Amino acid sequence: MEIAITGHTGFVGNYLLQANAGQHLFHGIARTKDHNNPLLQSCTTWEQLSVADLDKVTAVLHLAGKAHDLKNTSNAEAYFLVNRDLTIKIFDLFLQSNARDFIYFSSVKAVADKVEGILQEDVHPAPVTAYGQSKQEAEAYLLSKPLPAGKRLFIFRPCMIHGPGNKGNLNLLYGFVKKGIPYPLAAFRNKRSFLSVDNLSYIVNRVISDESITSGVYNLADDESLSTNEVVHIISGTLQKKPRLLALQAGLVKAMARVGDVMKLPLNTERLNKLTESYIVSNNKIRKALGISALPVNVAEGLRKTIASFSQS
Repeated sequence: MEIAITGHTGFVGNYLLQANAGQHLFHGIARTKDHNNPLLQSCTTWEQLSVADLDKVTAVLHLAGKAHDLKNTSNAEAYFLVNRDLTIKIFDLFLQSNARDFIYFSSVKAVADKVEGILQEDVHPAPVTAYGQSKQEAEAYLLSKPLPAGKRLFIFRPCMIHGPGNKGNLNLLYGFVKKGIPYPLAAFRNKRSFLSVDNLSYIVNRVISDESITSGVYNLADDESLSTNEVVHIISGTLQKKPRLLALQAGLVKAMARVGDVMKLPLNTERLNKLTESYIVSNNKIRKALGISALPVNVAEGLRKTIASFSQS
């Protein structure tokens, strides 16, 4: 199958190229042409993209976007230019083309920055950040357009994606454990959903290969959620170390994070929230659409694979 892909130089896009190189032919759509990537059959720029470029593919995987800036230094308009406006441009060309499927990688943050209970797809969108708002505006545009016969639209809302080569809060936890520093936030009790990039790749392949799966909005997450303390235990086990957890008073930690907001330190309020808040995402809808009771990689197995890759690098 021939697939157009944006964001192929990012963590997820690069993984999908490598994991599916023998199964699909990929055509890149990028900010600048990528002439030297052996995994691409061709590459065009966002600006030069035309209907003809999409006529030759079956599916468009739109991964390109401006990621959430945990340091809060990005201009808000930059999110809308990439996450909303670029999405609109590519989708309009898709509607005119012969391509069958459009898969937009949105985010759970397009609908909820905080979750009470378990996040379902039918929640009323209430994004707070420019990142979430730009993703939500892109979603709203896609859903407002009638789909021509034979075309499908999938809006995927993944939670925190991880895998080999991933950078993010897992690296921060990994650094604590590897250096033998006690994890100081053990007093916070939470549950969070994760998404293994292997499960993400599985879902993408199932959707584009099965024409009976219907268009829609789908949350993407592993089957189970974990507390950050449980993640520390998994990291420790992977490194063959004894887990060290320190339950500092929650109020003191929050005060330190507020100082980090001002001083631009690694621990700020947003990163603290990511590490300690509960954010559970239901994947029932996508599992039902795929006709499966469980995704192929369980959450602990996926995390161990990711952590092992940190050691190798």
